[in-house]
Formats: sequence, C-alpha cells, structure tokens
Amino acid sequence: MAPGLRVFERDPGREARALADLACAAGRFTPSVSLAPPDGLLLEIGGCLRLFGGVAAIVEAVRTACGEQGWSTEWAVAPTPLAARWLARAGARQSVDTVVELPAALVPLSCAVPGWPAETVARLQSFGCTRLGDLMQLPAAGLRQRLGHGPVDDLLRARGEVPDPQRYFVFPEQFAAALELPSRVEYAEGLAFAGQRLFAALAGWLTIRQSLVRACSLQLTHDDGSTSVLPLRLGEPCADEARLLRLLREHLGRLTLPAPVEALRLTADEVIARPGDSGRLFTEATAGEGTAACLERLRARLGEAAVQVLGLRADYRPECATVASDPLAAGAGRELSSAEATFSASHPLWLLPTPQPLAERADGPHWHGPLQLLTRGERLESGWWDSGEPDATGDIRRDYFVARNGQGQWAWIFRDAQGWYLHGVFA
Repeated sequence: MAPGLRVFERDPGREARALADLACAAGRFTPSVSLAPPDGLLLEIGGCLRLFGGVAAIVEAVRTACGEQGWSTEWAVAPTPLAARWLARAGARQSVDTVVELPAALVPLSCAVPGWPAETVARLQSFGCTRLGDLMQLPAAGLRQRLGHGPVDDLLRARGEVPDPQRYFVFPEQFAAALELPSRVEYAEGLAFAGQRLFAALAGWLTIRQSLVRACSLQLTHDDGSTSVLPLRLGEPCADEARLLRLLREHLGRLTLPAPVEALRLTADEVIARPGDSGRLFTEATAGEGTAACLERLRARLGEAAVQVLGLRADYRPECATVASDPLAAGAGRELSSAEATFSASHPLWLLPTPQPLAERADGPHWHGPLQLLTRGERLESGWWDSGEPDATGDIRRDYFVARNGQGQWAWIFRDAQGWYLHGVFA
C-alpha cells in the first residue's frame, strides 16, 4: 500500500541524545528547561516574556528554531507543566493565560492524552468517560477507589491545585554533541544541515554558560570506520549560531570527503567567559560583521596560509624585522620579545623580496635615472649571531639612504662593500 515507506527500528538511546541536544538549544530562550521523555520539552518562559516581547514572540522563535533543525512540533502554553504537556500532546496549539482558565481548556481533551495505562483508559470508557471533562465531574473519592491515586493526582497537578515541581535539565560542563546521519553523505556541502543541529545546541549551551567559543572542531566519521577532523577557528570569540554556520559552510565548500560520512561530533575546544557588556549610545556596526568575520571567511575560502598578518620582531635587519603570523591567533601581529624594534617614517613598510643591484655611474646610483640622496646615511650593522647558518641573513654592514629619481619616485637604498642596492619603495 505504501511502497515508499521507510521503516526503522526504534532507538531509545538516539532519542534521548536528540532530546538532550534540543534541551541545549533551548538554552537560548530560557535557562529553565526540563525533559519530558520520550518526546517532550518543558520551557519555563515566565521570566523571559519581556525579553522576547510576549508569549507569541517566544513561541514563534522556539518553533522556528525547531523547524530549522528539521523537527516538527506541537506546542501549548499553560500555567502548569502538566497542562501544557497535555494540551501540546492533543495538538491544541493554544495559550492559556491563567489557572482559572485551565479547567475549560482541559475539558475537551481525550482521556487517552495523559498517557495513562491502557487498562485505566479502558475502565474510564466503561464508565462512559471519553473526555477529561467527563472525568472531572465524577467524585474524586470514588475515582481513587476505582482507578487508584495516579489519574486523580494528575488532574489536580494539571489544574494547579497541588504543586508540580520539575527537575531542570543540567547543562554539561563541557560541550560535545554527536549526531548519527540518517543516510550516508557523499558531498561535504550536504553536511551543513546536519551541522545546524549541532551548532544550535552549542549556541544554547554557550548562552546558558555565559561563555563564548573561540575554536571548535567537527569530527567526521566515515563509512569505512576512519575519522577526519574539520577545525573551525573564529576571528573573535562569539556565541552566534548564524555566524558559526556561515563559517562551516565556507569550509565545507572547499572540503573533499575521503569517504562518505555517517556521523558527526562537534566539540568546543576553546571557550572563554563572556565579558560584561553595556548598551551603546550610538548605532554601531552589526555584531559579527567586522574585520574578524571577514578574515574567517577569507581563510575558509582561500586557505589558512593565504591570509596572514605582519608583526614586528626585535631585529634591526630589515629582512628580519617583520614576521607573518596567523591573523586569528591571540596576539597576532606582534612577536613577544624583551626588546621592541622601532621604525621611523623614513623606512618603507614593504620591502623587495631581495635587494636589487643598482647601476653606479659618476653621478651616483641610478634607478630609472640618477638618484638624489635626501638623507644622511643610516648605518645598520647587526646579525653576527646567525652568520653561517642555513637560510639565515647573517651579519650585515650597510648604509641606508632615502633617495628620489627624476620621475618623483622615492626609494630606500643602501650601500655595502659590493655596491648600491634598492631595498624598498615608498608608496
């Protein structure tokens, strides 16, 4: 009758892990999350209404987040946890504002909604009770004798007549979430949707822990049993799910899978405490769209070695005074040293790969014509400690000058025992 139907054996372990991941993701909306196994979550939103702008806004945000992760949801809002669960299970999709309104909202629900044992439901039907409203009209003492205390106590908790404390979900100290894919993925771009579930859980966990992530890693388990790791490093710590997903998609766009992928595991490798922040007086650029975010995307597209920054190194030799470093590393652009190299405006910021020999005539060195020396000689003599070492600059003895030719071009030149050389050009 349904040839396209796919049947799977139920896996309670995977269901529990999926529910825990959803609980982590729900940390973006409220810190008070409770598990209602096997397929329910309870979110206490009373303290978050002003933040989101009311019940309708927070319900829509939660439903959108679940839909983006591929989950279909039934929801309800009620003053008591059990009433909210029953209304959601019945597909009511309604919001009950006060305890006074609860009995009227519960009346039309079927007696099968609470999930009582089949024997209890059958006995209720034998009494002619098919709805909770029918059950509420019967004397509580007689119901306890016929059905036991469970159904009666449930009704009292659902209507808010007795307390119903909940055990809150405990968010883990360290974040690591795994996801088994429903089918093998052969192309890297196909992992983006599955990764969205993991990053949603990470964003919620970071919100609850008041933390930011600087680096995380996505482990791919292939169908041949091997694993590979995709490191993700951010330009600045963040907890923004959208930014994390953009970075993931950039990396996946240039990733070639060695074998089809069967499972994913996301681990937060570097996490820092979220610093305190205050409101801004004036409008500023959108968070996550600055220089650091641009560097993240460039490195993901071009490769890590293609994007570097220059920093200072404590060395007077021009060839050794700068160093390329990772722009996303802490302290990038500056090499730690007890000394600090200093540069004046008479030095160009960019040098030639190797000094270029200059022709020398009676009127001095030439570069596109005769050069006029504009400064006195600056003697640089340094580097005796690495003379003779492979690929080392070694000891130098040079006199540097700023010069200009007839075309108005400015150059940084030096003279040593071998003659004149061009070493840099001013912009």
